[in-house]
Amino acid sequence: MVPFWLYNGTVAVSLSIKNVPEAVVGRLRERAKRNRRSLQGELLDVVERAAQDPPVLSAREVYARIKKLKLPKGPRSVDIIRRMRDAR
Repeated sequence: MVPFWLYNGTVAVSLSIKNVPEAVVGRLRERAKRNRRSLQGELLDVVERAAQDPPVLSAREVYARIKKLKLPKGPRSVDIIRRMRDAR
């Protein structure tokens, strides 16, 4: 993946992250090595991916994801509304 800033000619901004645990740095170095990138290149890839717009899901996709969770069934909304109405 080629960084976006290479295409639009904008000047890159430097970011700094302080107090990163050594274990996290180690995992990032391993990830960079697997992807044949420098640590800087790997971090830029992580930041670019995190900054991308989240995918837009259709109502059907949301329903399918919720159904996969196999959540316990609660009371039906019609029953809740009837109880609230009858309690008046």
